[in-house]
Amino acid sequence: MNQALTRNPFFIGGVAFAAFVLLGSSVTIVPETQQAIISSFGKVDRVVNPYRQGEQFGETRAGLTFRIPFVEQIQMIDKRVLSVEMEQQEVLSTDQLRLQVDAFARFRVTKPDQMYRTIRTEDRLREQLRTILGSSLRNELGKRTFATLLSAERGEVMENIQTALNREASKYGAEVIDVRIKRADLPAATLQSAYNRMRSARNQEAIAIDAEGQKEAQIIRADAEAEAARIYAISYGKDPEFYDFYRAMQSYRQTFQNGEGTSNIILSPQNAYLEKFRNGR
Repeated sequence: MNQALTRNPFFIGGVAFAAFVLLGSSVTIVPETQQAIISSFGKVDRVVNPYRQGEQFGETRAGLTFRIPFVEQIQMIDKRVLSVEMEQQEVLSTDQLRLQVDAFARFRVTKPDQMYRTIRTEDRLREQLRTILGSSLRNELGKRTFATLLSAERGEVMENIQTALNREASKYGAEVIDVRIKRADLPAATLQSAYNRMRSARNQEAIAIDAEGQKEAQIIRADAEAEAARIYAISYGKDPEFYDFYRAMQSYRQTFQNGEGTSNIILSPQNAYLEKFRNGR
């Protein structure tokens, strides 16, 4: 009976299938980009291929790992640099401007066993870091003016946010590598209001510059006229007759040319105004 059972192909197939399932539940391949947590009854037994600072690919402890089927569970944690995107948030700066801010952070799980004990999964860790990133960003930007984000102080702002985020991330076995603000814009209504204020300020500045220019022009013109009058006075003192003749010619030009043929002037040849035209003068 037992010999017949062992020779039964269905029995042999069933045993082979059970052995295959048992082997598949016992052996797992851990890639170089992953670190595996082996746990049983909710407690970490060991970590396979854990992150080590400065390690090179090809020199890790990746490969086959064995576990007790149905007793030990395996969970893969990424060793690579991961990113977390923060949803756009509104931040109030110290100069009372409401900013629409987008930011992201890059992190790595350096202590998978601690991460497993505190928050369990990567997805929950990412959500936690997203919340902390938003809080740290609001706290830091709430101490700054909008102009700070356009100046060299922007780097200091990023460092402060990264330090605050890294302090919280370390509680979950993670390390924050970098934090960046992708965009920090004013809302559309605020932008229009700021544009109107800038335009008004520039118009006032233009009016002030124009008034200053008019003032300087008047001063220059007055100085030039005074200098011309001084030169005329010197010339008159040296040759009164020539000065009198020159002034008469200027008067004739203004009188006879500016009319442009639209009016007639009738004067007696003996008129004193025409004395420079008479013979002998």
